[in-house]
Amino acid sequence: MPGTQPAPIHPSAIISQEARLAENVTVGPFVVIDGPVVVGEGTVIHAHAHLIGPATLGANNEICTGAVIGGTPQHLAYKGEVTTLEIGDGNIFREYTTIHRAMPAGTGSGTGITRVGDRNLFMACSHVAHDCRVGNDCIFANSAVIGGHVEVGDRALISGNSCIHQFCRVGRLGLLSGSSAVSKDIPPFWVMQNINKVGGINTIGMRRAGIPTVEIQAIRRAFAFIYIDRLDLPAALLRMEAELGQFPAIRELVEFIRSSKRGICGAHRYQSTSEDAAA
Repeated sequence: MPGTQPAPIHPSAIISQEARLAENVTVGPFVVIDGPVVVGEGTVIHAHAHLIGPATLGANNEICTGAVIGGTPQHLAYKGEVTTLEIGDGNIFREYTTIHRAMPAGTGSGTGITRVGDRNLFMACSHVAHDCRVGNDCIFANSAVIGGHVEVGDRALISGNSCIHQFCRVGRLGLLSGSSAVSKDIPPFWVMQNINKVGGINTIGMRRAGIPTVEIQAIRRAFAFIYIDRLDLPAALLRMEAELGQFPAIRELVEFIRSSKRGICGAHRYQSTSEDAAA
């Protein structure tokens, strides 16, 4: 009838008795919510999406057509153990995005939980593997893929058709260019491209994030210590602390590099093709 509002839960949806949905959750046609899934208020689940528990989703998320949220780990050692997925508020999971639960704690490096923060955008066909940690305000472009145990800092950008090797970390405002891949850590503010190539710093992202110009210039100088002056890494870090240590972003950068287990790409991997590269 004209003016009739659609039902918040479509009659064709299949919802487990274990699921717990807030009163104002919208569930579209042919959605499957399987097992103990908690869905927060204001969340919209579009047609043909599949949510699998144990999983907890916060408020105001949007899950688009064909997305699979909470699937089991793609790992040969997984034997059906109970693990979980935690998702914060305000995320958008576009068509056919896949987010997997963790490996069980005590099985290899399993942690038992995959975590996604708030206000992230996962474009179509992007993938977050088991045991990952994704921060806030990140963008995963179409078909961006991260392997197991990857940690992604706030406001990072993983561009289309790119991938990050398992156990790597991406620092805050790190950027991986389109059709690229890395098997090393991406420090905060760094731009990576191609295969383990360093391209410069994420100047545009830092400006949009409100980082002061003087601090951006300090990050540019810190980048130059490694990739232009070609200092060895311990010497470069000491110089950053001595000359630029008054800036919080520099302290964040130094701590990230010092704590890196996979390491970062050195000066021999520098390949500038961007106006944002330090020069």
